Amino acid sequence: MLDIQKTILEKYPDFPSKPGGKKLIQFLQKLTYEKEINQFIEENQHLRGFAFLDKCLNHFNFSYQVNHRALDAIPSEGRVIIVANHPIGSLDGLALLKLVRSIRPDVRIVANELLSHVDPFQSLFLSVDNLSSKANHKAHFKAMIAALKNEEAVIIFPAGEVSRIRPNGVRDSLWKPGFLKLAKKTQSPILPIYIDARNSILFYGLSTLYKPLGTLMLVQEMFNKKNQQIAFYVGAMVPWKSLSECDWPYPKMAKYFRKHIYRLNDPQVAAEKFAFRTENTLAHPVNRTALKKDLKNGELLGETADGKKIFLFDYEADSAVMQEIGRLRELTFRTVEEGTGAAFDLDKYDASYRHLVLWDEEDLEIVGAYRLGDCRKILETKGLSGLYTSTLFNLKPEITPYLNNALELGRSFVQPRYWGKRSLDYLWYGIGAYVNRHPETKYLFGPVTLSDAFPTRAKELIVAFFQTQMGSKQDLAIGKRPFIPSPEITTIAEQDFDEDYNTSYKKLNILLSEEGVKVPTLFKQYAELCEPGGCRFIDFSIDPDFNDCIDSLILVEIDKIKPKKQARYLKNNTVTLKA
Repeated sequence: MLDIQKTILEKYPDFPSKPGGKKLIQFLQKLTYEKEINQFIEENQHLRGFAFLDKCLNHFNFSYQVNHRALDAIPSEGRVIIVANHPIGSLDGLALLKLVRSIRPDVRIVANELLSHVDPFQSLFLSVDNLSSKANHKAHFKAMIAALKNEEAVIIFPAGEVSRIRPNGVRDSLWKPGFLKLAKKTQSPILPIYIDARNSILFYGLSTLYKPLGTLMLVQEMFNKKNQQIAFYVGAMVPWKSLSECDWPYPKMAKYFRKHIYRLNDPQVAAEKFAFRTENTLAHPVNRTALKKDLKNGELLGETADGKKIFLFDYEADSAVMQEIGRLRELTFRTVEEGTGAAFDLDKYDASYRHLVLWDEEDLEIVGAYRLGDCRKILETKGLSGLYTSTLFNLKPEITPYLNNALELGRSFVQPRYWGKRSLDYLWYGIGAYVNRHPETKYLFGPVTLSDAFPTRAKELIVAFFQTQMGSKQDLAIGKRPFIPSPEITTIAEQDFDEDYNTSYKKLNILLSEEGVKVPTLFKQYAELCEPGGCRFIDFSIDPDFNDCIDSLILVEIDKIKPKKQARYLKNNTVTLKA
């Protein structure tokens, strides 16, 4: 319940004993509609959280409008800090909560302590005390950190108070830079939203005369908003690394964000004048029922002991399966600082390739996938340019005999929630099942990526190691943007990486540990798949369309796969393979 007297006494215990103190409390109780609000709370005491919020907005018949494309900009999962102007000081915050909740339920809003005393709202609010000079801001900051580390969305009004009239219109006061510190501390992206709304002329007039008078009018303003509608304009998301790349002091950055907010109702101007690097929000997850239904059109290759299913799926336009594969590719690649930067990762090559899908029947989730290209068929219908690899490497005529009997592998991923759960192994069981059904397949080839997030020295060491240990003696392909290790690293490779694989690999690991990284899983997987000479790292090329990662072109000779690996992937008995 709302208790103005209790709130005042908590801050100022002697207030009622002062001259006119009791009458002033009674006046504030009327001004804040304490009786009406408490009556509403009592009538709806069975409601909590969003159910109570919906009831409030319905009571005022208060609504909002938003472009449907703007909804796609709100991330459906993962930590995010949402910053906005605060034109009304009450219902605008509730409406923004409802907007974000339409995309995701795990959202909370930073509200002043007075509102946090409304019990039905407590699960939605992270309270902050803007009224007392003795406020424990450190505790409030910790609560926000905890919410973000729990992968929630947190809404913040950086001004910390309602907008007021200024020479250039209704504007927030200067934004406090705490949201930027919070973003850096928790490595959270920032999503800016502009709220197009206003209070009454009376409110702005009183605020101009005496600011606290305007503050006292806020509840009155809320009750004046019946049957009104506001508009939301959602900007592009700013990754936290974009903030770390900027050397401006926090107050200057906060001032810039505030200025940017008021440009969002004109997207073209906002995009042209915004200095920070932005990225598209990931596409929202597709409907699980549609996903399961579409997968039935695929070919079931096998089932694992723990109930995962392995499907071979052919591309279908507007398929729920392909949309979810594209979303999960981008999600996974961004996690390791790769990715296209688009809402989902699909390209024209997906249509002529087949897709190996690992499916979790219990959770209705695509665990991971591989893109498979029958090179012979692709060459017959589209030529070399039909191979995705041709966009990264100039393929020489000498590689054609291999391609006529090859399967191109690429765009492999296991979504982060399934990391460390044998998922990559299961996908390789699927590759083995495919090869068994297509005995004409003699080679596996395709690009494997090394993230640009690795330190430069680490990237050079990894490339130099695999060039030295498993480089191709044949001139089969050249990277379109070759990655060449420095002379210093080349010398290290000549001295330390020219012994047997295991000895050299140990030396590589020691050097990489100094850089704080390890050999990427897929590099290790391919390198240890075959007998000597069975796996070749043909060349290395930088991919500017994939966040400047380094692609290695790999060629695997199936007949030279180690017997233990053949038994594991090609003759596996732990997976029930379909004939």
